[in-house]
Amino acid sequence: MDGRSGLENDLIRDEVSGGSTGTAHAELAGTSGGSTEERPQADETWDEHYRDERDAAYLYRALAAVERKPELVDLFEKLAVVEDRHSERWEELFRASGRPLPAYRTARRTRLLAWAARHFGTSVVLPMMLAEEGREVQAYLGLARESRHRRTHAAALEIATDSAVHARELAEAMGRDGEPWHVGGSGGYLRSVVYGFNDGLTANFGLVAGVLGADVAPHIVIISGVAGALADALSMGSSGYLAAKSESEVHAHQIEIERQEMKLMPDLEEEELAIIYESKGLTPQRARETARAIMQEPQKALDTMVQEELNIHPAELAPLRDGVVTGTATAIGALIPIVPFFVLTHARAVWASLVLSMAAHFAIGAARSLFTGRGVWSSGRDMFVVGFGVAAIGYLIGELITRML
Repeated sequence: MDGRSGLENDLIRDEVSGGSTGTAHAELAGTSGGSTEERPQADETWDEHYRDERDAAYLYRALAAVERKPELVDLFEKLAVVEDRHSERWEELFRASGRPLPAYRTARRTRLLAWAARHFGTSVVLPMMLAEEGREVQAYLGLARESRHRRTHAAALEIATDSAVHARELAEAMGRDGEPWHVGGSGGYLRSVVYGFNDGLTANFGLVAGVLGADVAPHIVIISGVAGALADALSMGSSGYLAAKSESEVHAHQIEIERQEMKLMPDLEEEELAIIYESKGLTPQRARETARAIMQEPQKALDTMVQEELNIHPAELAPLRDGVVTGTATAIGALIPIVPFFVLTHARAVWASLVLSMAAHFAIGAARSLFTGRGVWSSGRDMFVVGFGVAAIGYLIGELITRML
């Protein structure tokens, strides 16, 4: 791929071999070059890899269509073209193996991410794309290690290298550094919304079910549900705020310590910085020269040490905003089980609350697949079962307490 550095290629080959670049070449010669297989051995994982490449091309073009920054539009379009090339490589391997090309339909998760980008902006999708590219690097490195067919090994290694480049480019667009395929987290606004909504919905659904199990007056159900929603929203919002604030304070303290170390021990910090660059593949001499040049600019040196040594990156949400977003999402989720009791008779509201809440559980479970990488259906199904279980337990506890009293 254009723009791929020698360092990037060496890094990927090192990952495949588990050691040096030379070892990777030795493995390739020993396990692939000497193979007598006439055709690659295809299996069901090939179908998944092929569909993933098609999905990635679709999603990058969807991001390019809604992005406003010209440089990001160019990046997304370039990445889409590379994903098309990956799909073509897989088509060649399928033909060589004699395995029929799998039917393709854009995955629900991919369409959901494209929808999120259109309505909330590409910035909420980029962390998940970065995590996906990271998973792809690891998956293709595994395929390269296991494959004994020369063409399959070469294709897997090429795609892993391209994916590493993609991950670095996406990380740079997000203001991050390091090796993105070694981290799988994603966060920010959309994550706070999804998990806040999920907590409010499940907790208050269980509370309302428990009150219904106690067979109390209809207005008690409404009062309990509203009070539960408010308490849950305040609890989650304040917890989100305090957690983000504490993390920010810890980071600020660590950065200040690093700043003082650079003032008091500049030679030691320069040596640490040189070691970091050497570990990334630079020669010892080049690493020392680079570290010496960076240390001439104190702020740039501090920023570099904060990212490379402390692995601290700017927060995607400020503490107060994190608390507000989480609390609001929690309140909205918590109100869903109680809304029917405001507009319907009590008997109808009970069933409407059950149906509405269970549908919401499936939907929020499907939304969680954006972060976990699981299928939309399986993730939604699991959340549906959890929600039903919470409601059943709450109802039984409410009924049991009533009988005991």
